[in-house]
Amino acid sequence: MRDFSIDHSPLALNTATLGHNVEGNGAGWSPEQVIDACAARGFGAIAFWRREIGTRAREFGERTRAAGLEVCGLCRAPFLVGPLAPKPRSAAMDDFLASIDMAAELGAACLTICVGGVVEGSHSMRDSLKMVAEMVAEAAPRAKAGGLTLALEPLHPVYGGNRSCLVTTRDAVDVVEAIGHEAVTVAIDVYHVWWDLGLAEQLRRLGGDRIAGYHLCDWLADTNDVLLDRGMMGDGVADLKFLRAAVEAAGYRGYCEVEIFSAANWWKRDPNEVLDICLERFRTVC
Repeated sequence: MRDFSIDHSPLALNTATLGHNVEGNGAGWSPEQVIDACAARGFGAIAFWRREIGTRAREFGERTRAAGLEVCGLCRAPFLVGPLAPKPRSAAMDDFLASIDMAAELGAACLTICVGGVVEGSHSMRDSLKMVAEMVAEAAPRAKAGGLTLALEPLHPVYGGNRSCLVTTRDAVDVVEAIGHEAVTVAIDVYHVWWDLGLAEQLRRLGGDRIAGYHLCDWLADTNDVLLDRGMMGDGVADLKFLRAAVEAAGYRGYCEVEIFSAANWWKRDPNEVLDICLERFRTVC
């Protein structure tokens, strides 16, 4: 495994860690402030959210690279299916393609996809995933043309009803293999897979070339909100060393992206403190 105690250049920030994914949360830093703060601390990359990028994708991408950082990702595509997806299907597809275009203009390496929950009235994870696969396959050539990959992110099973009918790494690998397009990959998030004893086996099936990202946080033993109460690395129950070993054994050598949704704790703190603690924990417990 890579030794982050002596080299933290693989550390990336997902700006959700500062509350930028939810309106009205966090300290209100601009993308420019985030870029400068990450560069000053020797981070290697940043993943942004669409809501903070707006119409300035090219500008922020160039600003990030000028500061010596990469744009490792953009969050996220719309939910493609289920109760939270745009309606009708054509609206979800239009927004999906627009998010791909934004990621390409930003120069992001990948676009994260949280696929959406079970299709209303279907009562079927299988049929819902089939619809997801069709939509992702349709969009894959657009992503390839834009120089990025589509990163399917399996979410914790607790989100199966409304946010993700893709709840295991096994199913994510199956979807990737069924689509069979080089632009379709998987993102692995500690929060969603820490419990999965079959993770290492599924990652070996996938291989490092089809892992687009590895997201860091922790699962608190007494979490108060399954969406907005993630822990800082080292504060929870996840075996972070084991998880990274599994990801790297599959061949992944990319960025490790801190992504912490924490409305009652970390989003209320000074972003400078949050970034300093991210760095310290990355070097000591990840």
